[in-house]
Amino acid sequence: MTHLTNFELFLLLSALKVAVVLVITLLGVAYTVLLERKLLARIQNRWGPCRVGPFGLLQPLVDGAKSFLKEDMNPLAVERPLFILAPILALGCALISVAVVPFGAVTRVDGVDLFQIANVNIGLLVILGITSIGVYGIALSGWSSNNKYSLLGSLRSTAQVVSYELALGLSLVGVVLRAQSLNLRTIVSSQSAHGALSWNIFGGFQTVAFFIYLMAAYAETNRAPFDLPEAENELVAGYHTEYSSMKFAMFFMAEYANMITVSCVATLLFLGGASSPFGHIFDGFLRTPVLNAIFPVCWFVAKVFAFLALYIWVRGTLPRFRYDQLMSFGWKFLLPLAMANIIVTSFVLAMRG
Repeated sequence: MTHLTNFELFLLLSALKVAVVLVITLLGVAYTVLLERKLLARIQNRWGPCRVGPFGLLQPLVDGAKSFLKEDMNPLAVERPLFILAPILALGCALISVAVVPFGAVTRVDGVDLFQIANVNIGLLVILGITSIGVYGIALSGWSSNNKYSLLGSLRSTAQVVSYELALGLSLVGVVLRAQSLNLRTIVSSQSAHGALSWNIFGGFQTVAFFIYLMAAYAETNRAPFDLPEAENELVAGYHTEYSSMKFAMFFMAEYANMITVSCVATLLFLGGASSPFGHIFDGFLRTPVLNAIFPVCWFVAKVFAFLALYIWVRGTLPRFRYDQLMSFGWKFLLPLAMANIIVTSFVLAMRG
């Protein structure tokens, strides 16, 4: 039997890692939909999905199968190449950004980090760049559909994303100044010394930045109360009015994949990533390599789950903004607040230095 060379082994482990992360992300997307339906049902005092499988746990599989089996409608007047490209672009950008997320402690097997696909020095910029390209999928879908409702929805979304991207990007500058790095591993390790007290949201005094990030993230992902691009009572269904079958499902999946990405970034930058909220208190009990690898992943998943639950809770409680309110909130409130946070953080760090 021939032995694998180092490069072949690295390639095999990397491909396996990519496949596992992709499958887990897609399962996460499917069950985030179920989580939303269940939580919204509880908020509205009803049951939610409960027929398919125990407690409705197989509902996402049935919904996926239904999307595959629906007739794929292609209206005659659409710009066909762009009409097909738009959902691929939206979903692709949503999934690619997960590649630089470290979702566990550094655990190496034959030189391959098991809990991060790519450790890039500018990981934070990579995520911001890829997610900002995703808006092209929405813009192209509205224009290529040759439908005025779709076009209005995509124009609204483009204006909204451009407006709130500024505030979102500036809210992260304070975190970068504290960590002195754009590497996501470095940002997480800078928050791991004293547990929750070292997290940027508490010990780093980036609570205002977290609030700005939270609001901008809701707007970036077109979620309530910023879901104006999909306002059903105003625009029929927004930019995906003309889409059906799997192409519509791809837009649907892209929205929830973006929610997961946003939750991962919030966890990494403000909530200490995969580090324990108790610091190094329980390190003596985690002497085995397996437990050392598993517990950080569990902390990371718990924080992402909490952030997703907050997303859904906000949708179930707050009404939608008017469009002029949405724009003025982004430009007149969040943007100046983000700039003020950078100035104050810079001043405090300079005084300490």
